[in-house]
Amino acid sequence: MRQQEQEAKLPNNIQTGTKITGNIETTGDFRIDGNIAGNVNSKGKVVIGAQGFIKGEVICTNAEISGTLEGKIVVSELLSLKSTSKITGEIKIGKLSIEPGAFFSGTCSMSNQSVTITPEKK
Repeated sequence: MRQQEQEAKLPNNIQTGTKITGNIETTGDFRIDGNIAGNVNSKGKVVIGAQGFIKGEVICTNAEISGTLEGKIVVSELLSLKSTSKITGEIKIGKLSIEPGAFFSGTCSMSNQSVTITPEKK
């Protein structure tokens, strides 16, 4: 395996108490337990932990949300909203799983075809 492929498989973590302002791009999985003001673009899975908070746009293949997202999320495959999740904004997904207690306010569009995971130009 090439080193670049190995690095892509390593998970990225933003721990509780960490605040980041800016955009993040990764080819691997990404877990957020801290705060991000910006966009996250991942070719892997994005997990927002119960203490995690994102204000911005998330684009990924799969996502599991237990924390808070204010903005837009585009998931080409499965979005899983846990009972503690709070989403305000726009959701575009391939498949959706929602636990009782999850909160969502905004718009949702689902496609049985692959969702394009390229960021919109502003």
